[in-house]
Amino acid sequence: MRAEAARAARGNRFFQLAARAGFAVNGLLHVLMGFLALGVATGSGRGAPDADPGGALTAIATTPGGLILLWVLAAGLAALSLWLLVEALLVLLPARRVASAITTALKAVVYAALAASAVAIALGGRSDSEQDAREASAALLASPGGVILLATAGLAIVGVAVFFVAKGLRRGFRDDLRVPDGSLGRTVVGLGIVGYVAKGVALISLGALIITAAVTADASEASGLDGALRAVADLPFGIVLLSVLGVGLIAYGAYCAARARWARL
Repeated sequence: MRAEAARAARGNRFFQLAARAGFAVNGLLHVLMGFLALGVATGSGRGAPDADPGGALTAIATTPGGLILLWVLAAGLAALSLWLLVEALLVLLPARRVASAITTALKAVVYAALAASAVAIALGGRSDSEQDAREASAALLASPGGVILLATAGLAIVGVAVFFVAKGLRRGFRDDLRVPDGSLGRTVVGLGIVGYVAKGVALISLGALIITAAVTADASEASGLDGALRAVADLPFGIVLLSVLGVGLIAYGAYCAARARWARL
């Protein structure tokens, strides 16, 4: 019964279109994040939204017709979340691919949270990833075993980051889509390599900040992705590195757009 339900869901035309729309939305958010990161690197980002998904959604809200677009983006992200959840529970888990099922389910949770953020911003709310990260870190540090839990969360993010870098360098993302022939295909693969590595490096910085907060037992050291990117800018040659990361995030967004077209569903 589960296999039949999985085939029915995955073969549904509307469901497939919704999932592709979700990949496209994810691509748009990463392109915006990349440009916001470049703004931080060049110094033109003062007063601009944070260089993270919430900041990208906030930037969209300020454009003409942005509120309508936010609702469209929320629907796309929710559809992608549902698609991934079906993939995890009805396809991967019955096949005893437990690790892949857990990873895919976590992705579904992330996209569901992004969809919720888009709805909240559309309704007049705001996004502050740095404040949210510090409050969550403070709550963990105040709980029994909180230091270990916070350090584990940071290590988990670093683990995800290493996965992204490895997937990019090994071109493992090719299994996720039907790569077109010729120069177009080579361009898509190039975007995937650069994009996956750049996102992995950004996540390593984020995980490092959370681990630092755990080691020092200081929640103020924790931050969201925007804070992690700004921390990169403070490193030696950090402006150059942040600029490269910004371009890499744009490349990842372009790859996601390509995946929306050629994804294996």
